[in-house]
Amino acid sequence: MMMIPRRNGFGLLDEIFRDPFFTNEESKLMKTDIKEKKDKYLIDIDLPGYKKENIKISIEEGYLTIHAKTDSQNEEKEEGKFVRKERYVGECSRSFYVGEAVKEGDIKASFRNGTLQLEIPKKEEKRELPEKRYIPIDD
Repeated sequence: MMMIPRRNGFGLLDEIFRDPFFTNEESKLMKTDIKEKKDKYLIDIDLPGYKKENIKISIEEGYLTIHAKTDSQNEEKEEGKFVRKERYVGECSRSFYVGEAVKEGDIKASFRNGTLQLEIPKKEEKRELPEKRYIPIDD
């Protein structure tokens, strides 16, 4: 019978499955609910532990991007080591296509109790279809 040593109170399989290959960190960050109403979309994004001044919202070429970062410098400088660390520290972002007709002045945003709330109006995109052109066939 072979025994596999345990490290830090966790089994070998726990260690293997903690590898980024097996975990999708993005799905754990910026959990989002999107609700469609008659004339707008309501988006709620969970950002617990983030400060309002560290959240940036931009729109470019029809894509709304939310970028957030946490201050890792605020961690206490005590002696000791972490036995387990699950809270995310760093930067993350997420983008949504809202259409090129939506401009920054159309979007309302608020941040309360760790939740970013966005209100985005539905706007019809006026797309001009290109004129159909035919390619001549040589003899």
